[in-house]
Amino acid sequence: MSLINVLNKSICFIRQKALTNGGLIVRYNSKGGAVAASAAATGAAAKKKKIGKLGPMMEKKEIPVETDVNKLVNYVCGSNINKTGQDIKLKPDSEYPDWLWTLNVDRIIPLEEMDPNTKQYWRRLRKMALRRNNQLSKLRKF
Repeated sequence: MSLINVLNKSICFIRQKALTNGGLIVRYNSKGGAVAASAAATGAAAKKKKIGKLGPMMEKKEIPVETDVNKLVNYVCGSNINKTGQDIKLKPDSEYPDWLWTLNVDRIIPLEEMDPNTKQYWRRLRKMALRRNNQLSKLRKF
């Protein structure tokens, strides 16, 4: 007798015992969560309840979006992490340093356009090589 046949027979035996004794049968739903159904020997309707180690599913919290135009223009919305207090008020452009307005926020400069005599070039090259090696190591069997 093969192992599969033995397992199938033992599972059928356990199911029969559970149904005749009013025991508990654990079934799994399509999402992978365990749903326990207890069935009495009298044929009463089965109860379903959620079981498992993780507990109930956490609901997503909706964060309110600021729609007040005046507040959006004058404050950094979301900068206050405390329950009390206010968001940071924006200052005029003249109070910020000049280098802030020269930052590249459009796109990442390609490696070919960078100067090889800078630290940024070599850091980017090293990071690209590390990423390539990591991807290649994932392709190996072990």
